Amino acid sequence: MSKVTKVLILLNDMVYESTAPQHALRFARCYRKRGMETTIMIWGPMGAILTKKNKGGNQNYDAKIQECLELGVKIKCCELAASLIGMERDEMIPGTEIVTTKELTNTIIEYTEEGQLVMYV
Repeated sequence: MSKVTKVLILLNDMVYESTAPQHALRFARCYRKRGMETTIMIWGPMGAILTKKNKGGNQNYDAKIQECLELGVKIKCCELAASLIGMERDEMIPGTEIVTTKELTNTIIEYTEEGQLVMYV
């Protein structure tokens, strides 16, 4: 059995109506601080809102995302999810990325074949 060195966190949930985004960001910070390569992949249209800059609300997700990015966490949003809500690249938090559905599915397969950690929140 190989040692887990990479973590892929998959998020497909509503930003303001669940704790999933909080968990995803908290887990990402913890894994990254342990030295693991950490990526959050957002693949649902409501989850895509997490990458939109200047969100309001009490959670201050923009600051939490910025902290993750500064730690080296990769945050990627499926282009289909972003397009379904009409979100353009310039509306996203700097440092977050848009990826194709193909890249998202290939990443899941890669992590699985390597025996790395894949989490669904």
